Amino acid sequence: MHNAPTIAYIGIGGNLGDARATVEDAIARLAALPQTELLRCSSLYRTAPVDSSGDDYINAVAQLSTTLTASALLQALQAIELQHGRERPYRNAPRTLDLDVLLYGQDRIDSDTLTVPHPRMGQRAFVLAPLLEIDAAMVIPGLGAAAPLLAAITDQPISKL
Repeated sequence: MHNAPTIAYIGIGGNLGDARATVEDAIARLAALPQTELLRCSSLYRTAPVDSSGDDYINAVAQLSTTLTASALLQALQAIELQHGRERPYRNAPRTLDLDVLLYGQDRIDSDTLTVPHPRMGQRAFVLAPLLEIDAAMVIPGLGAAAPLLAAITDQPISKL
């Protein structure tokens, strides 16, 4: 018996080194994950750091169909981060690559290693704008429609590349 695939949304971002090339490579690696199909990917966006420092970030969101469990997907994302030299010296440090499980189907997950929906996604233009590009009617479990959430964020400049 095979598990039915789950639609997952992955937040992608980085601001160290050649961030654009890193984000593009990460998207290719997401497409190559086992038991996973890359369905859609947003445009790339440039955003100023939020609760962080350093250069502007390059961000995107990918929509995946996967039969990986949420924790297996997280492990795969962390392996891709490590391949790009991700270090975690302190919370919200500048980074070569950040891959976050934003949504995993309609599931709500609260474990030691993973919280879904991502706890701050409703407050981040760099998540909501690319998410709405993929699905203009996106509803985030527990938060509601994404479009009004993005409209309420007026202090986070974001530009499509």
